[in-house]
Amino acid sequence: MNTTSLYEQDFHKWLEVTLKQLRERDTENLDWDNLIEEIEGLGNEQRHKVDSYLFQLLVHLLLLQYWDSERERCAEGWQDEIDNFRFELEQLFEQSKTLYKYFLERIDYAYTKARRKAIRKSKLPSTTFPEQCPYTPQQLLDEEFFPNGDR
Repeated sequence: MNTTSLYEQDFHKWLEVTLKQLRERDTENLDWDNLIEEIEGLGNEQRHKVDSYLFQLLVHLLLLQYWDSERERCAEGWQDEIDNFRFELEQLFEQSKTLYKYFLERIDYAYTKARRKAIRKSKLPSTTFPEQCPYTPQQLLDEEFFPNGDR
């Protein structure tokens, strides 16, 4: 069975065979097309994680800061989630400096989406939330920072 059909029939076995070929420098028999696709997929997956954690982090920071009527009831849960998203981002950045650069590039985009989500969730007027991200990259990742000095 060639490695291309192995890829389609038994992905885990394909991984084992491909790793063995790479370790042995057997470049002639590598399934290059699927290997390239998988490597590209890994990069996309990591960037997607950054986008997702950043979006969720921003939503929770906005809710914590601006949704006064729910703060007393929800603040502890929001703060726990903020901690979790920061931890996940920190883990990704320890693996890759490039992902940190990507994070910096995506703050404005993620903030726009997070602001929209916070408006829908809270049903507060859109003017409640700043149009530009009110948090610096350092504040976003600082485990001691919470809006309004909470915690």
